[in-house]
Amino acid sequence: MQYHLNGFMPGNPEIRFKPDAPVPDRSKVDVAIIGCGPAGLTLAAQLAVAGGISVRIFDRKTGPLEVGQADGIACRSMEMFEAFGFVDRVRKESYWVNETTFWRPDGEGRSLRRVDRIQDVEDDLSHQPHVILSQARVHDFYLELMRHSPARLKPDYARALTDLRRTVDPDHPVTAVFDCVDAPGTQETVQAKFIVGCDGARSTVRSLMGRQLKGEAGQRLWGVMDVLAVSDFPDIRLKCAIQSSDAGSLLIIPREGGFLVRLYIELDALGTNERAADRNVSPEMLAQKAADILHPYKFEVKDVAWWSAYEIGQRLCDTFDDITGSGEADAVPRLFIAGDACHTHSPKAGQGMNVSMADTFNLGWKLGQVLRGWADPALLRTYSEERQAKASELIAFDKEMARLFSQKPETEQEKAQFQQYFKKHGRYTAGVETTYGPSLITGEGRHQHLAVGLEVGKRFHSAPVIRLADAKPMQLAETLLADMRWRLIAFADRTDQGLPGGAIAELCAYLQKDQKTVLCRPHEGEDAMIDLCAVFQQGHRTLDVSGMPDLLLPRRGRFELIDYEKTFTADLKNGADIFDIRGIDREKGALVLVRPDQFIADVLPLGAREEITAFFARFTR
Repeated sequence: MQYHLNGFMPGNPEIRFKPDAPVPDRSKVDVAIIGCGPAGLTLAAQLAVAGGISVRIFDRKTGPLEVGQADGIACRSMEMFEAFGFVDRVRKESYWVNETTFWRPDGEGRSLRRVDRIQDVEDDLSHQPHVILSQARVHDFYLELMRHSPARLKPDYARALTDLRRTVDPDHPVTAVFDCVDAPGTQETVQAKFIVGCDGARSTVRSLMGRQLKGEAGQRLWGVMDVLAVSDFPDIRLKCAIQSSDAGSLLIIPREGGFLVRLYIELDALGTNERAADRNVSPEMLAQKAADILHPYKFEVKDVAWWSAYEIGQRLCDTFDDITGSGEADAVPRLFIAGDACHTHSPKAGQGMNVSMADTFNLGWKLGQVLRGWADPALLRTYSEERQAKASELIAFDKEMARLFSQKPETEQEKAQFQQYFKKHGRYTAGVETTYGPSLITGEGRHQHLAVGLEVGKRFHSAPVIRLADAKPMQLAETLLADMRWRLIAFADRTDQGLPGGAIAELCAYLQKDQKTVLCRPHEGEDAMIDLCAVFQQGHRTLDVSGMPDLLLPRRGRFELIDYEKTFTADLKNGADIFDIRGIDREKGALVLVRPDQFIADVLPLGAREEITAFFARFTR
């Protein structure tokens, strides 16, 4: 974490400097966000931290969430929290999902037996764990980040969206009208450049856009409850999938704090046109059903923290913006939907909150770069193209997971299907299997052989390095902050030590001096939009930090202080280093282009100067 850039600043460094500026007109903003769920808060935090973008976020509720609902946090989401700076707090408070067990009836169907016990997240899938933490706490961390940002952003609660309108104002072409829940009979109107609906499965934004969720209900009724219970079931503090002989299925998810546990409980199938509310489900009914499934083990509920009943269903929108067809090839999308507003599914795969946050982490940097004038508005069209395809994959995965969980297997092969499917799709549930195809902002990977373990279209897979200037051991992903900047990560060839004549020095000279490159933005600072760092193969005690190219020792701020945090070396203490771990060509090195949402846009040779310029010329201004 860097601070004191423009002068010594005492106190909490997480409270960002707030520049003196006129109070903005709150009736006109760059981005209006509808909904304070995980999708909306992820977007609001990203825009607020970036600074220089006017944002308001609205919710019809009268205050922040107090009791979590979607509480599973995938490894990929933890990597995202690292970029926002609060992952250590999540790690400290949460339950870590280390292993998963599977239970089925014994051969005679009178008891339960553990049939498998597996590592929940395979080795080197991510440097972050899979954890469980109340959604409300995740919201708390985002809200604090927003309050501490230069924008000092706070949600506008008690605002119910009633209308969206197009206006003739070219600067703020969309308008949102809200009923003031805390002042009946009054309304508030806000003009915006862009509006994003993160307002859940019953989204008003989606409805006003004329979009529909399409799909079918699964006719399966499930209950969910967070409880404090006393049980002699041996795996009560492990994630468990339990399939009984005749009482149904149960998923146990231990919660943070050491005592609380969540239960997903299979109930009877719904009839045609029947809804969950028709069954009059109660917490007592759910507790008894859980006890029946766990029999002969004892299970006594002492306190119910939260419970609900829901019908499994998977639904999806055809598109996530307001572009209506191919005839609008040059149109700029002004309205977007994200999260449950455009895809709904069962909670079995634990991906609802995670995929929703990934939606707006994808959208946020694109909005920010367009609003700052860095990128052409065509960049915004890639949001729906990328995220709608990912949501479609989630729906297909969720249907199969829900079917296998509820099936009544008879043969041994059928009985083993569920855990086989779980193991096979462990990377998917960890959130690291998302792959974006070639597009305006993702290359075709023609030089993938230079870094086979850093796959084009996938998220940047971190590994340990040593920071050269201060010998700090760290994960390279710690440099990928949620600041809307692209990253160029230059992995040096075997002999390069950063000296003149080497590939790294020549790359720096080109990026710094050639006026054609997008890095050359003297009015904003050389690393305003693109941050360059280098990783060398030698040990950190071998290289001289003072001999690095100027671009790796940039001067910043009003005092022109030197930034020493752009140069890294391989961590040689534990055998294989980042070059071996990620399959980077030691003889040739590689240049990895990383998007602001941490996905790899392309892998290029270190000398591919024209290709670098051509890539960014496709969408930047």
